[in-house]
Amino acid sequence: MQFEKTVCTSVQQTLRLAEEFAKNLQGGDVVLLTGELGAGKTHFVKGMARALGVEDVVTSPTFALHNSYQGSTFTLNHFDFYRIQAEEAEILGLNEFFFDKSGVCAVEWWQNVKPLLPKRCIEVLLEKQGDSRVVTIKERLSTSKV
Repeated sequence: MQFEKTVCTSVQQTLRLAEEFAKNLQGGDVVLLTGELGAGKTHFVKGMARALGVEDVVTSPTFALHNSYQGSTFTLNHFDFYRIQAEEAEILGLNEFFFDKSGVCAVEWWQNVKPLLPKRCIEVLLEKQGDSRVVTIKERLSTSKV
């Protein structure tokens, strides 16, 4: 899966792109969100949530580590691993969500838990370019212990 780079000039465009992207997700998909602070990772997850039929307000799980939202198609599991590493995530059992076919995972700061990820993931790269965001979506094969 490889998409052209898309330039989003507003939050609304980012939300719409994420909605279109999420319509193609399948149970068990793990979406890795890459971008610096303020790049729009959580906004992208909000758009994904709309496409999955989530009615709850989607917020960043920065302090909670994990937020779960029930959608009409799948459960959306949203993670933020900015503050913890793979060992802690594994002790908490958070890695088990990555292999659950009844849900979809959106993972911010995934580099901190890279050894726990499934081999096949989808990466969404959000890059700041002035007031715009350049969004690139591609399949990623990661090294994993699984």
